[in-house]
Amino acid sequence: MLGRILRLTGRGLGDFIVHPFAHLLTLTAVAMVAFLAGFVLLTLHNVNLQLLKTRGQVEFQLYWAEGAKQDTVRSEWKTIRDMQALKEFKTFTPGDALVELAETLGESGDFSWLRDQNPLPYSALAAFEVPPDKQEKGWAAELLTELKSLPGVEKVHYAPTQMDLAQSWVALTRTVAWPVVGFLALVAALVVGNTIKLSLMTRRDEVEILSLVGARPWYIRWPLLTGGFMQGLVGSGAGLGLLFLAQNTLKDALNVPPFFIEVSFLPPEQCAALAGGVILVSLAASWVAVR
Repeated sequence: MLGRILRLTGRGLGDFIVHPFAHLLTLTAVAMVAFLAGFVLLTLHNVNLQLLKTRGQVEFQLYWAEGAKQDTVRSEWKTIRDMQALKEFKTFTPGDALVELAETLGESGDFSWLRDQNPLPYSALAAFEVPPDKQEKGWAAELLTELKSLPGVEKVHYAPTQMDLAQSWVALTRTVAWPVVGFLALVAALVVGNTIKLSLMTRRDEVEILSLVGARPWYIRWPLLTGGFMQGLVGSGAGLGLLFLAQNTLKDALNVPPFFIEVSFLPPEQCAALAGGVILVSLAASWVAVR
């Protein structure tokens, strides 16, 4: 039995030599569909990576009341440093803030005359890493309330859209990505299915003779299904190869100011899912065609 299956598999592979032009066109179409689907996933993957970096961190600007005592402010700075999930904390005395402002403005930022009557308050910039189990806007709002409750703090600012933008984009990609990939899978199914039908037409006499002499359906279908499997396997591999070349070409295209974005390749699980999906679609299209 095993020898017969191997022999039928060899017939299916040998069909590539008998009808090379038709199979080459099919492989080209399947490879291009796999490449387009992979390119969509690659784009979404890299955009998600960049936005999730922002989503994983929330920054707060804190301002203490004018005339706040230095000991009180430093005590509250220590309280903030002891908070959980604090990733980065920069503090500014009124003098530090004046120097920063002068450096930002350049030549027009000479505020030496304000040194004895500095109107700027104590301030700080606190960056918190969002815990994995609290990727919600409510967590940032609770932290905002906690920071505002410090006795000497007068104002606290943060950008709630920082997390909302990333969450909205992730929801959008989940909504848009799969219909696009599904459409490309349908194109691959139609291409492979039509090619198998053309192959059947060229072998119609052979199939009819096999049926007349009592060959079982699986005996006739196995070589054709083997051909569909190989088309999906080779086509998906070629598509991923083209995608890898495109990623290498575009790797540093955006790695320049002000973007500094390095285009990374798809993770292994997505590559496997893409290849597996193309193979399954090719097998399904072959099965429908030979039915």
